[in-house]
Amino acid sequence: MKAIQYKAFGNSNVIELVEVPQPEINNENQVLIQVKAASVNPLDIKLRSGIMQQIRPVNLPFVPGADVAGIVVATGEKVTQFKAGDQVIAVTREGGYAEYAIANESNVAIKPTNASFEEATSLVVNIGTAQSVLFNEGKLAKDQKVLIQGAAGATGATMVQMAKNAGAYVIATASGQGIALVKSLGADEVIDYKSQDVSLLANNIDLVVDCAGGESQHKLFEVLKPGGRLFSIVSPPSAALAEKYQVDARFISSNISAGSLAAGLALVNEGKLRPIVAKTFPLDEAAQAQDFVSAGGVNGKVVLVVLQ
Repeated sequence: MKAIQYKAFGNSNVIELVEVPQPEINNENQVLIQVKAASVNPLDIKLRSGIMQQIRPVNLPFVPGADVAGIVVATGEKVTQFKAGDQVIAVTREGGYAEYAIANESNVAIKPTNASFEEATSLVVNIGTAQSVLFNEGKLAKDQKVLIQGAAGATGATMVQMAKNAGAYVIATASGQGIALVKSLGADEVIDYKSQDVSLLANNIDLVVDCAGGESQHKLFEVLKPGGRLFSIVSPPSAALAEKYQVDARFISSNISAGSLAAGLALVNEGKLRPIVAKTFPLDEAAQAQDFVSAGGVNGKVVLVVLQ
């Protein structure tokens, strides 16, 4: 089968399209999926650069790709929820940039019927992250105020919609075309982070979610109410500032198992959560797709289309 692979760490020129053996089910809980689309996530780029080797090591040669959408081809003996022919989304952890991929049953879910394969794969990491940050850890409740920094990105856009559906008051930061996007997704207020100072325009916030990182994160402490929460999906917040402002500030690792996707996928099926695909690339342009993500300023998810 065709797959994207790299044999050394580095920039995108280490990426190559290769022929490799099709993966085979080797335990009773696995699902073999014919991949129709795969997400391009910032993590893929970090893994390729080698900077994650101490935290999340990979063995070379490596086929990237953490999540896919496609069609079930075969299942292990103990798989009960899926059968050949089912259209699904799945967390693969690796191996998604390929014509076929393996996932454990617990990391597979039925694809929303009203979403294309490209739209469906764009949802996996986004929904899992939003569920983890907003609700599992953030305990966001109706009528609470949440500020989402970097709301026009793939995960931020999903957070805006899930927070609104939970009845929260949503303040979003964005710039350029992202401003119109987050407004269309239901944000109650939108702050242009390039021309406006968020610390002067927001206050008494229950939960702040940082999807952007960088030095701007320090300003976010100022808008929280005492005892509020500042959670980042990019970099650990300052412990010193957390103590100064008496808030809960942490880096949050996402749970992207199928169970954590259930609430968000229900919203998709009900037409209450819209997938945002910024751009698609064919599988053989994976290097260009990763460079597009690396350049920043992407509103929505970048997706690889795997042609069969």
